[in-house]
Amino acid sequence: MTRARKTPGRVAFVGSGPGDTGLLTVRAHDLLARAELVVADPDVPSDIVALVPEGVEVRPAVGEPADVAKDLVAEAKNGHTVVRLVAGDPLTLDSVVKEAQAVSRTSIAFDVVPGVPAGTAVPAYAGVALGAVHTEVDVRGTVDWAGLAAAPGTLVLHASGSHLAEAASSLVEHGVAPQTPVAVTVDGTGFGQRTIDTTLASLASDAGDLSGPLVVTVGAAVAGRARLSWWESRALYGWRVLVPRTKEQAGAMSDRLHSHGAIPVEVPTISVEPPRSPAQMERSVKGLVDGRYQWVVFTSTNAVRAVWEKFREFGLDARAFSGVKIACVGESTAAKVRSFGIIPELVPSGEQSSEGLLNDFPPYDDILDPVDRVLLPRADIATETLAAGLRDRGWEIDDVTAYRTVRAAPPPADTREMIKSGGFDAVCFTSSSTVRNLVGIAGKPHARTLVACIGPQTAETAREFGLRVDVQPEEANVPALVDALAQHAARLRAEGALPPPRKTKRLRRS
Repeated sequence: MTRARKTPGRVAFVGSGPGDTGLLTVRAHDLLARAELVVADPDVPSDIVALVPEGVEVRPAVGEPADVAKDLVAEAKNGHTVVRLVAGDPLTLDSVVKEAQAVSRTSIAFDVVPGVPAGTAVPAYAGVALGAVHTEVDVRGTVDWAGLAAAPGTLVLHASGSHLAEAASSLVEHGVAPQTPVAVTVDGTGFGQRTIDTTLASLASDAGDLSGPLVVTVGAAVAGRARLSWWESRALYGWRVLVPRTKEQAGAMSDRLHSHGAIPVEVPTISVEPPRSPAQMERSVKGLVDGRYQWVVFTSTNAVRAVWEKFREFGLDARAFSGVKIACVGESTAAKVRSFGIIPELVPSGEQSSEGLLNDFPPYDDILDPVDRVLLPRADIATETLAAGLRDRGWEIDDVTAYRTVRAAPPPADTREMIKSGGFDAVCFTSSSTVRNLVGIAGKPHARTLVACIGPQTAETAREFGLRVDVQPEEANVPALVDALAQHAARLRAEGALPPPRKTKRLRRS
């Protein structure tokens, strides 16, 4: 009997780019998602390594290039799809070039996926327009200083702090003016990026103590940096913002904070769990199908999700809402309903809260309304304001527990210390429960931490706990909350009430 041969796999040399996960190429994302083994450089950012699917081995690249290549080939011959994940751009690193050459001498097929090069990405993030003509050199090795000084256009130097004095003196010695503008960027494209503006004459004294890899741009183009500095000039740039939400809901807020330059730190304060008994929800779903309700009122995305999950359990879809009117508190809740192909009949025209909904909700009319009952699926800790207000308008209410909110475990000790000592610049509260639970599991935020609350009820709860509410948006939704915080920070900075963004360690996406 002939034994079937294994089909060999492939090796892909994948560049992680300069650091910002948003600059990872689509092809790189695709290969990481399909990898069966990842062999990674130690300096690949952890948030990029985190994209590797759960259960896939991530192995460090250890040893000489020939040893690493031998490991890659062996795994590929065993039928594995192997990603060699490289910090930066694969074929610009001599050691990785040797690995690729070694693999090319075998029968194993390989791919090369370039990473966005730091030499162009970092100046772009610093606001330096390199233009069509520029020269890039790593000055940590042997350099032809005379040729570099004579090169046209902007110079882009890869360096460390200890190389800056030699670079400056050598360029001046070979004819570059001492007052030539220079921008030195550390942690390029990261959320701790910092750029120092100086000249060749002052380069070593102004930036020589910086640690880590540096990208140094030299030339007239640096003088226009202030007008194009889009990354470091964002309103919340370098701010650490506490995001106390459920684990499932924190992502949207963190993404919005990232867009304003903040470093969000997610601290789950509650988890959402099914009700202890499913009987209430099961009766309600049956009532929807049987035409028991005139209205369904959703007060949160969690309530929408809970009802929809019960629909799936019973094999139902959006047609179960036929003949039922839907009201939603808040645009995020309405958007969740629309995602299932249903258009809500009522969203508050004013304040996005229970009171705002009651202001617009029609009273029961025994002539116009064939059914007098409203289904109100919500959290076990919901207030009575909405149910009582609907009853006052003549409606019968089925107030049903659709989900339970359970307090999460306390965050790590260093996070608790940051909360109490003012290590966070701001905190964003999206409900009264996030206020209560954060204080319960981690303590009260320090007085110098800005407090942003999504709506009046959340703000009232924050004040009950002795917090000063600094920001409350006109619309009660996450984008409006984060944007209002950014506008507040920009206003304070313009008034000189805030210091420049703090220096940060090399932090990236949460």
